[in-house]
Amino acid sequence: MAQPTAGTGGTTGGTPLRRTPRQARSKARLALLLEAAERILVAEGVEALTTTRVAAEAKVSVGSLYQYLPDRGAIIDALATGYFARLEAVMDDLVRAASQERWDDPVGVLVDTYARVYRTEHGFRALWFGSGLTERTRAADREHKHRMADGIRRVLLALGVARDDEALTRAATAAILTADALAQEAFRRAPEGDAALLDEAKTMLRGYLTEIAARYEAR
Repeated sequence: MAQPTAGTGGTTGGTPLRRTPRQARSKARLALLLEAAERILVAEGVEALTTTRVAAEAKVSVGSLYQYLPDRGAIIDALATGYFARLEAVMDDLVRAASQERWDDPVGVLVDTYARVYRTEHGFRALWFGSGLTERTRAADREHKHRMADGIRRVLLALGVARDDEALTRAATAAILTADALAQEAFRRAPEGDAALLDEAKTMLRGYLTEIAARYEAR
């Protein structure tokens, strides 16, 4: 299959910015600020994400930064929103691919695709492995996981291996929470992801998918 890509650049999504950019020039300025913030995040960690530091990295005045991102929390929230949007776009690509292709190993496709995303999204890893997440970002992450679980549900329906009911929704949620925890641990252990742990995740999730499919066939 053609592999989906995560894309680049920050997005505002549902982030409560002090000012929402409308014009192309303003959107470009915000993107510049978020790119600067991500460089700092990757190189120096969450603790370095001060408004002064980001403004200096972007070569703009602190006042220009304050128009959109008034404090560190707003910077973190905006970065997280962009990462969530890119991860969800990859899931949407997988849903479309699942409706058009036959996958011999759906779990392998899903895990390998997201492992590639984790390898390229250095900012996402730096943010999630740091200690500076805001309550707003944590809440947004919970909503993000709901959307990702729904993506798994849609993939399984597209592949014709499950029935659309409450049990499938619950199973998709369990699968995404398990996969997320194992993926995070794999990439904490190694920048490219601990291959052995990712293989264990595949083994576990393949067994779970077999159980889900068996429930469907028994009805």
